[in-house]
Amino acid sequence: MAASTYVLLIAAAILTTAHAQGKKNVLLIFGDDAGFQMGAYNNTAIQTPNWDALATRSVVFKHGYTSVSSCSPSRSVLLTGQPQHQNGQYGLAQSVMHFSSFDNVQSLPVILSQHGVRTGIIGKKHVEPDSVYKFEFDASSEVFNIQQVGRNITFMKEKVRQFLQVNDSRPFFLYVAFHDPHRNPAVADKVGQFMEKWGDGQPGHGIIPDWTPVHYDPADVIVPYFLPDTTVTRSELANMYTTYSRMDQGIGLFMKELEAAGYLDDTLVMYTSDNGIPYPNAKTNLYEPGMGEPMMISNPMNKQHWGKYTDALASTMDFTPTILDWFGISAKKLKVTLTGKSLLPVTADPTNVTNYQRAFSSHNFHEVTMNYPMRVVRTPQYRLLHNLNHKSPFGLATDLYQAPTFQDILNKTRLGQSTGWFKTLDQYYYRDQWELYDIIQDPQELKNLASDPAHANVLQQLQAELLDWQTQTSDPWRCLPSAILEGDVCFDADNEEAS
Repeated sequence: MAASTYVLLIAAAILTTAHAQGKKNVLLIFGDDAGFQMGAYNNTAIQTPNWDALATRSVVFKHGYTSVSSCSPSRSVLLTGQPQHQNGQYGLAQSVMHFSSFDNVQSLPVILSQHGVRTGIIGKKHVEPDSVYKFEFDASSEVFNIQQVGRNITFMKEKVRQFLQVNDSRPFFLYVAFHDPHRNPAVADKVGQFMEKWGDGQPGHGIIPDWTPVHYDPADVIVPYFLPDTTVTRSELANMYTTYSRMDQGIGLFMKELEAAGYLDDTLVMYTSDNGIPYPNAKTNLYEPGMGEPMMISNPMNKQHWGKYTDALASTMDFTPTILDWFGISAKKLKVTLTGKSLLPVTADPTNVTNYQRAFSSHNFHEVTMNYPMRVVRTPQYRLLHNLNHKSPFGLATDLYQAPTFQDILNKTRLGQSTGWFKTLDQYYYRDQWELYDIIQDPQELKNLASDPAHANVLQQLQAELLDWQTQTSDPWRCLPSAILEGDVCFDADNEEAS
């Protein structure tokens, strides 16, 4: 018997066992710059009935985190189980930037295809190269207009139906990636604004048949602590809420398609987003608003735990290990390096948090001009953030810089007026090399404890853990312990400058 035939038979046997246990498919839904603005996370100002319904049939993570607060790198980690500094997707995968994962990286869709799982993508892809992130069914932004496959929930629904109606006995992995609520990155006079009017049926806006827009009074929105409570911010949040209604109704459509096709009771449904909402201190940052993500997993094998919340710390880096675990595919046997861990044990017991006490993040670039590498370890109590390029000002993403909220902060600062923001622009631009925050005592992360003698042991312990993680993941930006203790510059073992 040929070796390749033997491997396929073994894979088939593994999957047959999984099917017998009622474990068959995976639907992964991914937001774009989407945060905690939903009823499931105690936002009482917004109407999100479908998200909330998904939460009632899921284990909901109170402490879900992105692996990197930037679009392409985050997606690369989601689909490889490796941090961006290890898989090579250092920044946005587009034209001039040309960041792309290494050719030898084994991504989730490719691994699954090799093990008898049908794979499909609908929506925003934004990772490169195609050979690394190859899906069998491709209705992505590489094939269709990104607005159609990322915001037009009717078009997306039809593609979900097309995928599910294929006469194929293989289990499937379907990845549906919204482009909402991402700000408009293209139209000259609307760059940095939300697309809350696109497809609402008004003259010139087109129509999305399945979308009934929900409009909000700016006076009613909930302004997060990290944004100024101004008329500009409130107006923007109200517009963003409307784009959330489009996403929410889309999720309801996709779940109905799953049920109509007969897959609701044998499909693992997962939801999260790529990074924090598109506002200052969130997206492209690795503070709590930029690193924290909504996260819920509906496991049909553990219905007794649906609707429960867990304190386990989870990361988007854990999604590939979770999905491989669901399909009974051993990463060790494949010799695939995974940094995260399966979250299935948490869906089987939401109180199982012992092995879920750390979340790591790694960020190098957003746009190519934003060279601000950061490394983070988050514990139940602390966040330690290492700003490797701390002597430079923090870079600004184009869509965030041109957005009304930031322009309002910028213009008021220039005029010497009060911004109403919880930081100054100087504090935002210029950061310490090490930032240590006690999230329990200081949830807004305003008091840096890195130089506090009372926290010296905590600092050293977390620095060591961060270095160990960087070493295990072959991080080219890592510093040796001597540099960590000495300050500004990283040195190699011979005391020569390394980075």
